[in-house]
Amino acid sequence: MSDRLLLATKNCGKIEEMCDLLRGLSRLTLLTHDDIPFADVEETGVTFLANALLKARAASLETGLASLAEDAGLEVAALGGAPGVRSARFSGEPVDYARNNALLLEKLRGVADRRGRFVAVTVLYLPGGRVFTTSGSLDGAIASEPRGEGGFGYDPVFVPVGETRTLAEFALGEKNLVSHRHRSLEAMIPTIEQLLAEGALG
Repeated sequence: MSDRLLLATKNCGKIEEMCDLLRGLSRLTLLTHDDIPFADVEETGVTFLANALLKARAASLETGLASLAEDAGLEVAALGGAPGVRSARFSGEPVDYARNNALLLEKLRGVADRRGRFVAVTVLYLPGGRVFTTSGSLDGAIASEPRGEGGFGYDPVFVPVGETRTLAEFALGEKNLVSHRHRSLEAMIPTIEQLLAEGALG
């Protein structure tokens, strides 16, 4: 017998990373929107936590399943923390990663301070309303041009501290060892394991 956990995202890149990180948990069956469809949620929160909670709660209430949602973004020092919660839609609608990266590089043209950090907040929402939250971050700098074919989002322009490569030049497994999403999800794993042991996930 296994417990089911719904990954409350339709972002293929996030699903791939989340599955890679969580598939080792015994007795846990990971479900996506392909298995159980759920509606899109407008991300109206002003913080990563608020948006992650919106998504996890809505998916759980709609499907009756324990739901795991994550909200993440890039904070750039020279831009006062932007794009922040607007990271996915930095250049407007619809979401276009290449356009977002181009806009970011344009705004940083000639700027010496290239510091940035990825931030991720994960929310686990259980039927009945119990909520668990974790977070993770990854410090780095913004490259002068996109490099690499892997990852998604701002990965082609983000160079982690101590590296010369962008995250898009990392293999998925290698990226998952250092990413903000990995750190946030890794912090959630003991909670999921405890809930599985208690039979309290669903």
